[in-house]
Amino acid sequence: MKIFSFPFGSISLSPRLLFILLFFLSKTTYTQEIFELKIDSIIYDAIDSAAFPGAQILIIKDGEIVFEKAYGHHTYEEIITVELNHLYDLASITKVTTGLPLLMNLVAKGKVDLDKPASEYIRAFNTSNKKKITIREILAHQAGLLPYIVYYSDLKNEDDQWKKRTFKNKKNRLFPIGITDSLFMHRRYQKKMERRIKKTKIGEKEYKYSGLFFQLLPKLIEKVKGRPFLEVLNTELYNPLEINDGLMYLPKNSYPVNEIVPSEIDTNFRNQLVHGTVHDEAAAMWGGVSCNAGLFGNAKSLAKLFQVYLDNGLYNGGRFIDSSAIQEFTECQFCESENRRGLGFDKPLIEFDEVLSSVAKDASKDSFGHSGFTGTLVWADPDYNLVYVFLSNRVYPSRSHRNIYKMNVRPKIHQLIYDHFVN
Repeated sequence: MKIFSFPFGSISLSPRLLFILLFFLSKTTYTQEIFELKIDSIIYDAIDSAAFPGAQILIIKDGEIVFEKAYGHHTYEEIITVELNHLYDLASITKVTTGLPLLMNLVAKGKVDLDKPASEYIRAFNTSNKKKITIREILAHQAGLLPYIVYYSDLKNEDDQWKKRTFKNKKNRLFPIGITDSLFMHRRYQKKMERRIKKTKIGEKEYKYSGLFFQLLPKLIEKVKGRPFLEVLNTELYNPLEINDGLMYLPKNSYPVNEIVPSEIDTNFRNQLVHGTVHDEAAAMWGGVSCNAGLFGNAKSLAKLFQVYLDNGLYNGGRFIDSSAIQEFTECQFCESENRRGLGFDKPLIEFDEVLSSVAKDASKDSFGHSGFTGTLVWADPDYNLVYVFLSNRVYPSRSHRNIYKMNVRPKIHQLIYDHFVN
């Protein structure tokens, strides 16, 4: 018989009762360890299956970090281990972390009207077939816009060389836009890119994911604010939220390159490893700064921004994103048309499909987030005060690597979160 002394006296316990007491005293730690081991198992299995060479995962519950871990390496050569401060190419997560929160505030202040034609704010749409489509329709991917334009596809001559009027191998006054260290684009070609967007056909007003408007969103922000896009983004959002060292464009210019995770060995456009510059070809031709893609970040800074969304735009006593705009932008806009999307934000499938869903079955209908082509995902659930960030470079060494989808890596981990903290 064991004797235990407490401030109020002593009690005796049999070995069986002692075991039961110790079990319940350690239950929280025990289940947390099992939860973490389950995540580890999924990630290590994915790395072994070449779904991606490494990853970062961060989970916030009720405003507190409850899981944060880096896995694997930058590449399968296993030279550099992934650390928590290392930056990943966030791909389409850029859409909901750059121009969109700035646009929310412009809408809240009456500077932009979601239900007015986008042509009132974007000159390229003025004399085109896009003259009447609204910003609401565009942001919800309900406008019938073409998904994407491969701008570089017709820029080679008969000798398979880049056309000299568009590209040079040395930077100068006329060719200042760096695509690689040995490929520079003419300063006026972005005007041609705008015209190509203007000339694209419009389809039926039904759900069709498109990034074209997000390529022009920096210009909309600049027109309304009267200041450069990056200046507005940093001074009004990233600097006051103290995330400017973990979310950034053009990281190669200011961040140690060995702390930036490479993406793909590009054999279509740049013919080299894409490392420290944006993976998305269109964003690269926009100078690396687009609201369609181009942002790099680590899990902690990205999670912090999404916690601000959950906190109705509040941080450290100040409000940086309008709360009513957050509510409107994260609501499903055209559910009656079988379109699950919010304004810019992705939402859970209207009918859950294990094969098609990027998120957990138990994610609430109020939850929102976005995924990225490079193998990234961020998701917030206001019903349970949860934030989930998953970062990887599944496109290394090639975008043909699709095991992250076949193995349902991201939604499996997401479901574990609900099983552990909610169910």
